[in-house]
Amino acid sequence: MRRTVRITVALLVTFTLAAGAPAVAGPAPSTPQWAPLTYSSAPADNPLKGFIPYAGSYETFPYSMEWFYLPLRDVMTGPHQFRWNALEKQLNDIASRGHQAVFRFYLDYPGKPTGVPQYLLDQGLATHAYDDFGNNGVSVAPDYSDPRLVSALEDFITAFGRRYDGDPRIGFITLGLIGFWGEWHTWPYDGWTNPENWMPDTAILTRILTEYDDAFDRTRLLARYPSPQNKDLAIGYHDDSFAFETLPPTSWHFVQRLIDEGVTDKWRTEPVGGELRPEIQSCVFEEPVSCGQYEDYTASVDQTHASWLINHAAFAPTGYPGDEYFRAVQAAKSLGYELTVTEAAVSAQRVSVRIANRGTAPFYYPWTAELAALDDQGRVVARWQTGWTVTGIQPGADPTELSTVINTHGLRRGSYDIVLRMANPLPQGIPLRFANTSQDTHSGWLHLGTVTTR
Repeated sequence: MRRTVRITVALLVTFTLAAGAPAVAGPAPSTPQWAPLTYSSAPADNPLKGFIPYAGSYETFPYSMEWFYLPLRDVMTGPHQFRWNALEKQLNDIASRGHQAVFRFYLDYPGKPTGVPQYLLDQGLATHAYDDFGNNGVSVAPDYSDPRLVSALEDFITAFGRRYDGDPRIGFITLGLIGFWGEWHTWPYDGWTNPENWMPDTAILTRILTEYDDAFDRTRLLARYPSPQNKDLAIGYHDDSFAFETLPPTSWHFVQRLIDEGVTDKWRTEPVGGELRPEIQSCVFEEPVSCGQYEDYTASVDQTHASWLINHAAFAPTGYPGDEYFRAVQAAKSLGYELTVTEAAVSAQRVSVRIANRGTAPFYYPWTAELAALDDQGRVVARWQTGWTVTGIQPGADPTELSTVINTHGLRRGSYDIVLRMANPLPQGIPLRFANTSQDTHSGWLHLGTVTTR
C-alpha cells in the first residue's frame, strides 16, 4: 500500500501543478517568461545524504546525519514494556547539532554485552556462545526460532513504529535485530561453512519484515540484503561492505544480489545506504590507492545509487590530508540527490520553476517548498506555502515543472526578491540546498527573481 502511495506522490510531483496558499482565484496569467538559473555544485552536507560518522560533534568533514547502534535490552524491559530514554537521548543529542539520525537495534554485537532483553534470558531463552570476530564469549547469539523471542521482536517493532514513524529526528532506520551486528547473517554458522545454522527460517524472517513494513509508513527503512521476502516491500537496502564486496559478478556481492532478485531499479522509490568498508576508509581516496583490496568507488555509487555511507575515517582528528580531502568531498557529494532549478518564471501573480536532479538517486521524503518575498533589507515580508515537493524527481529525467499562484496585493510599492526554500522538518535542521549559484544569496533561500508591485 505504501509503495503505491509513494509512486502516486512522485507522479503527482511530475505532472501536477501545485496550488499555493493563500491562492487567488481568477483568470490564468499570461505565459510565464522563463529565465535560466546557473548551476553550482550543492554542498556536501545537504540533508539525508553523504558521508556520516558515528554519533558526535566533528569539525573535520561536512555531514548532516549521524550513526549509532542501540541494544534492544536498553529499551525493551518486558512483554509490551518499553523504556525509550536511551533512544530519546541519542536522538535529542544528534538533533541538537541540527542533524538527523541513522541507527539500528541489535541483539548480538560481537565484543559487546548481549542486547537480548533480560526478561527473555530469565525465561530461559537459549543462546550460543562463540569466539568469532574477536567476541571471545562476550556476546551470545540467541535462538532466533524461539517463539517468545519472535513474539517479542514483533511487539517491539509495532511499538517502535507507533512511537517514531515520521519523527523528524530520524533520517533512516536499518532493520537490525537479526544476526551478528544486526546484519541479518550468522556466518560462519550458516549451515554451509559450519553445520550449525543460527539464522531464523524464512517464515520468521518474513514475519519480521512484514511487521516492519506495516509499522512504518513515513520513516524510510533499509534491509541488509535483497531477498525474495523483501523485494516487494517498501524497504530499501544497505551495503555494509561498500566498494569492497559491492560489484558483480561475485554471487554474494551487493549489486549481484540486486540483479539476482530483480530489484536493480528499486532505488527509484526506496533508499540505498550502507558503510564504506572500514578497511578501506582511510585509503580508498588516495592517489594511487594503497588499499590491498577494494573496488572502484565511482562504479559502486553508479550501480547502487547509494544516498549515504558510514565513513567514520573522514571524521577522525586527522581526517583526510591534502588533495585526498577534496576527493573525499566530491565522493560524498556524488551520493544521493543533487537538485537544481534550471529555470524560473516569476511575476507578481505566479511563480513557476523547473527542477532537475543531477545526482544518482531521488530525494525520498515529502518535504514541502515555501516561497517568500524579501524587501531591500532582506526581510521576509510575505510567505506562500506551495504544496510543492521534490520527492521522487529522478536523476537524468526531464526537469519537473511546478507552478503556483501568489498574492502580492498586500505589499507596498517596490521591488521584492522572490525566494524558495525546502525547510527541514527538524527544528534547526540543515535545509535542503539547491545546486545553484543563487542558493543562499539570502541564508537558506534560493533566489528565483524579482517582482515589482505598483
